[in-house]
Amino acid sequence: MRRLALPAVLSAALAAMSVALAGPPAQAAGPGGAGSADGRLDVLFVGAHPDDEAGALSTLGQWNEDAKAKVGVLTVTRGEGGGNASGTEEGPALGLLRENEERRAVGKAGVTDIHYLDKVDFYYTVSTPLTAETWDHDKTLEKVVRLVRETRPKVIVTMVPAPLPGQHGNHQQAARLATEAYFAAADPKSYPAQLGGEGLRTWAPGRLFQTGGASGPAGSGCAAKGTPSAAASVTYGVWGGRASARNGGKTWAQVEREAQRTYVSQGWGGFPDVPSDPAQIGCDYFRQIHSRVPFTLGNTDPSAMLEGAVLPAKGGLPLGSRFSLTTDAYGVTAGRPFKVTAHASSPKRLRAAKATLAVPTGWNVTGSGGLGTVGRSERTATFTVTPPPGVKAGRTQLSATLTGGGAEGQTAASVEVRPAVTGVLEPLPRVSDFDTWADRTGVPALTGQVKRVLTLASGASRQVRVDLSNTTASAQSGTVGLGLPAGFTADAASKPYTLDAGRTGSATFTVTNTDKSLPTSNEGGTDGDYDLTITTTSSSGDADVQNGALELVPAAELPKAPTAPAVDGKESPGEYPGPELNLSRRWEGSACESADDCSATGKVTWTDKALHVLVEVRDDKQGTVLGADDCKRHWRTDSVEIGIDPRGDSENTSTTFKTGIFPKMSDGKPCFERDADARQGPGEETAPGMKVASTVADPYDGYVVEAEIPFTALPTAVDPRRMGLNVFVYDSDTQDKTGQTRIGWSTWGGVQGDPYRWGLVSLPGHTPPSGMPTTPPAPVMPTDATRSVNAPESIIQAVRTGVPLAAGPAAPRSDTARIAGRPAVSGGSTTVRLLATGPGTAHVHVWDGRLLGTRQVEIRKAGTTTVTVPGATGTLTVAFEAAKGGTASSAVRLGG
Repeated sequence: MRRLALPAVLSAALAAMSVALAGPPAQAAGPGGAGSADGRLDVLFVGAHPDDEAGALSTLGQWNEDAKAKVGVLTVTRGEGGGNASGTEEGPALGLLRENEERRAVGKAGVTDIHYLDKVDFYYTVSTPLTAETWDHDKTLEKVVRLVRETRPKVIVTMVPAPLPGQHGNHQQAARLATEAYFAAADPKSYPAQLGGEGLRTWAPGRLFQTGGASGPAGSGCAAKGTPSAAASVTYGVWGGRASARNGGKTWAQVEREAQRTYVSQGWGGFPDVPSDPAQIGCDYFRQIHSRVPFTLGNTDPSAMLEGAVLPAKGGLPLGSRFSLTTDAYGVTAGRPFKVTAHASSPKRLRAAKATLAVPTGWNVTGSGGLGTVGRSERTATFTVTPPPGVKAGRTQLSATLTGGGAEGQTAASVEVRPAVTGVLEPLPRVSDFDTWADRTGVPALTGQVKRVLTLASGASRQVRVDLSNTTASAQSGTVGLGLPAGFTADAASKPYTLDAGRTGSATFTVTNTDKSLPTSNEGGTDGDYDLTITTTSSSGDADVQNGALELVPAAELPKAPTAPAVDGKESPGEYPGPELNLSRRWEGSACESADDCSATGKVTWTDKALHVLVEVRDDKQGTVLGADDCKRHWRTDSVEIGIDPRGDSENTSTTFKTGIFPKMSDGKPCFERDADARQGPGEETAPGMKVASTVADPYDGYVVEAEIPFTALPTAVDPRRMGLNVFVYDSDTQDKTGQTRIGWSTWGGVQGDPYRWGLVSLPGHTPPSGMPTTPPAPVMPTDATRSVNAPESIIQAVRTGVPLAAGPAAPRSDTARIAGRPAVSGGSTTVRLLATGPGTAHVHVWDGRLLGTRQVEIRKAGTTTVTVPGATGTLTVAFEAAKGGTASSAVRLGG
């Protein structure tokens, strides 16, 4: 999207804010205010969008109420790229709306501080690298590190950084940033300007967690009965069935659900009630990524994750003690020793301190663990650990206990026992990227979370690579064998290899789907996976068995049309000579109650100039008919989405073509747009020459959509041997701008962002138009982010806490501005004097639960500037951007 000039953004935001932002202003400080409060936190949750914290609010609320922990939230964006089920706001105006929703939601859990980084929220993607590039990773990490050093949280909780199927790339990147900042904030070499020029200090949070990581039953025992999803990991459960005294005895799960319903713009207002019986309520689960402090293994208290960091360790070690384990290698092998080091420090002297290491039965440990007197300076004790011959491969936990001065505490780390030679299925690019990141960042235990899969077109063949690694100090040779499910064959049952000590290699098989009758997509195998095994033998005598899967995607040959189909919303005889595509498979949402409820078929053909697509949809209830000026975010109501990956090799949708087509708008006509692809926006602008038509049944029982998509509208020339194609149908049976069911051709959860799992088609005889590139250009990404200087609620918070806006630096005293004296209110406007010590830009707003008026003023030199802004009630806020960098915030209540 084109970035609008700032005055236009503000004008558009004001015009769009027809729905008042609910809730009174927060307490303001500064001139006429109550004074600055401490912005420090005990716990910081890091997410990408407003509502990302919503599934953890039961836990955050319990910590706030019962452990008196001050909890804050860092949200990278304000969610401008999301849908809007409550109005027509978009861009910065939608960001302000979603900020208000988030502040009201987390307020139910006692959270008052939300920090935004002002990064743009763009479309749903599964790609972390695309997110990192769009957000400018280094600059964003700098902001997160600054905020951690500024607010000094003792515990950080974030999302899942791994590329699990369907996991939003924005979520992954937010979690990566939280993890990197956990380490970087403690490192004086990271962003040293913050420590010098800005006067901050390094800060080392005590513990770091990600959401999820376990599953378990409902009821009060869910914390003790949780099952970790990763072996040797430290996980916790916090039961949502406990009552909240602050919330009238409601269970925390009920409070969390009420908070979630605050996100009306996201269609969450109609979320159903949670069970009234606490025994039917489960736990929020979390996995520990890292810890620097002592804790108690097996502790199932609701505040167990705060132990050692916010709350003293149960064993009596003083708060502020540090105790952790490091290993000189994460991957270890039988018979080869490795080093384990215990690190300890304490704010109070611990005499005759000792670390005791616990290892699996049969493992050999040498080292006394003696630490002497432990004080503020770190002391270490190193052990040599040797796994025995024949030890079983897999991950195992090492734990240690620190004793001293009559107190004790525990910690844990994990290692992975590896066979002499490992053979694993080649990773998807996103998995390889994540594993590299985890190793580089110092959290290798996070690798291996994602099942290794490869897609294969129905009835086709592909190359399957097995990656080999010799973990020993001697050369190894053996065989690699593929165990394939019925309906698949390989060019060989096994293949030989030879690897020198410590080296890597590979073996490649040609695998063919021989049974074309096997179901494809998520209807095939187990949840779409046809499981396979990889067995690797070695000269050491052991064998490694690893698992993986093949995922079958549908395939079709698309013949050329004898003549171009008429784009009239109906099929005439002979127009579409190709096969009929089954578009009735469910990939997300509620199951279709019947074919009449939601089902669809599709046909695709082509001419020299364009692709032609016809989709017939059966639907018993019509969703919201949107205004003719609201042709965007097609997933909110009945619509068809067409995805085209011209070369059939895109890693994410930024190099594809995706269009959303509404069968009928309020003017009775269809419309189309592009979303989540190489170039988003109104169809007429982003896909020149594309045509759509529709026929909507009356009485309503469905519709037909027809589209002509010029090849020149695609980002690259089509590879006629393997073009990626998918067609999705969004079904809404309500009038609240929310969808209930999603069906399509090639279907898995989150598949709209997964081109590698789309169907594959061939266009025999197709010749791309002259001049079409085969390498995609850089995608056009959205840029319209809401800025904190234009967000009154964020400005008020900055005044209250003293933490600068958007995790940026504070304006220098030599170059700042503030409100001088009391503003004057007259005739529906407010006049205020600003006292500046240097040049910059002042953003002045009047806010009373909605944005009443705003002015942007350029201040060129020190002195007093008078500004008049519409609005005469509520709070006047000023955010000053200094010419030298940094912001200053001030606010004052009006009318009293």
